[in-house]
Amino acid sequence: MATGDGIVTTTKGQEEQNILISEREFFDLCGPVYLTAVDWDNVVHRRSVAASLVQGVYILERDKQEKRKGSQALAPPWWKHFQFELYRVLVDDVDSCIFGAIYKFAPSKSDFGGSKDTSQRFVIAFRGTLTKGDAFTQDLLLDVHIIRNGLHQTSRFETAIQAVRHVVATFGSSNIWLTGHSLGAAMAMLAGKTMAKSGVFLDAFLFNPPFLSAPIERIKDKKVKHGIRFATSVITAGLAFAAKAKNKSVNTQSGDTFVALSAWTPCLYVNPSDPICAEYIGYFEHREKMDTMGAGVIEKVATQHSLGGLVLNFMGKECDEPLHLIPSANLTVNLTTLADFKEAHGIHQWWKPDLLVESKKHQFT
Repeated sequence: MATGDGIVTTTKGQEEQNILISEREFFDLCGPVYLTAVDWDNVVHRRSVAASLVQGVYILERDKQEKRKGSQALAPPWWKHFQFELYRVLVDDVDSCIFGAIYKFAPSKSDFGGSKDTSQRFVIAFRGTLTKGDAFTQDLLLDVHIIRNGLHQTSRFETAIQAVRHVVATFGSSNIWLTGHSLGAAMAMLAGKTMAKSGVFLDAFLFNPPFLSAPIERIKDKKVKHGIRFATSVITAGLAFAAKAKNKSVNTQSGDTFVALSAWTPCLYVNPSDPICAEYIGYFEHREKMDTMGAGVIEKVATQHSLGGLVLNFMGKECDEPLHLIPSANLTVNLTTLADFKEAHGIHQWWKPDLLVESKKHQFT
């Protein structure tokens, strides 16, 4: 039983124990219980289901840490409510923590809440950083790998991409979703980019994906903000042209690969009050502004490269491709006022039925 302050009373044998558990772990208390019939064509429904399945991964690891099993486990309602079953858990071979899960849509014969969609559907979900328990150290190391553009070199990503390839090879690429939050969104984005480069385009729902750069989006003066972005684009494009002219090896994705990748259009969910992901707003808005100014050619080159990476290449140092360099996206911005950074970066905001959002498709051409 859950109480208002997060105290849960459980019975084990003849003894009652009071266990302090966050209310956010209980689906019935803070999950999208209102969603009793899923319309898979409804963007709000799709977003809410994807976010809930990511939360399921968080709670799977928490259940493991707290040794909650059977009827005491809190994770299952986060997927069973939507008629999914747990197909496989993904475990990091470094610390043995659960970082992902593969779910299979398995509606009952009576249909789910009247939904007539019984198509085979798989969702591969990845959680973000846990700040408590055994997972924290390895999660933090992976966050550092994101900063260093080295996530693709980690054993966790190797486990993740093998799982994605297995599902695609076994069940085909249609009706397969990738989803994740924060660190997990970075994992899902990298997996999606990797598959897209081989011609397999998977639906992706990426919540608060990291965009690591100077926090230009937090500048209130629009003219100053645009001026900084414009100067950065000119310098980046200039360095890229110079590197090409001197036949230097620029270790970023080639123009042909970038264009090919543009056919993949993941759904990005960002909050302007979250500095971890807010730069995606300016990244796409600036590209369109440059086009209207007649400077689209400059921005088309600049958007394919990282200024820091080009500088390092000129210094003779190798620099891997930054994760945030993506050509196209369906960008959804949460304009709802939230209490603090924790709320702005949290996964829970994304299944609220009354969100004030602004969505736009950005297509690289």
